[in-house]
Amino acid sequence: MVETMPFVSVTRLKLRSLRFLPRFAWMAFRTSRQARGAQGFRAGSVLRDRALTFWTLTLWDQEESMRRYMTAGAHRAAMPRLITWCDEASVVHWTQAEESVPSWQEADRRMRAEGRPSKVRHPSPDHASLAYRPPRTDRGNSI
Repeated sequence: MVETMPFVSVTRLKLRSLRFLPRFAWMAFRTSRQARGAQGFRAGSVLRDRALTFWTLTLWDQEESMRRYMTAGAHRAAMPRLITWCDEASVVHWTQAEESVPSWQEADRRMRAEGRPSKVRHPSPDHASLAYRPPRTDRGNSI
């Protein structure tokens, strides 16, 4: 059997209004539950940052496992809503030799260096440049 290096996926989502928070929180709960049961999911963490900003950091056996999760169930249902709910959204992926979940500092560093903005209908002035404040990394919870 060929060993593969773990695949890391990081997302950063900033809600554009408090009115979207209740539905977002419900969908975040559902997608976290889906991730825990997904084939190939190793570990993950969510980070509640300031100003209605939320991060996810997940570790997968391989990219295909993450893609299967992303395009099914609760996650698939949530994705179209985020285009309207968020004014900033970005993603970064990489493979790594380490088996452990990277730190939030590493996730932030990678997002700034290698990340890409996701499509949103109402982008903030900082959306395309990923010019956000450093995250408060003390608010993370395991998935």
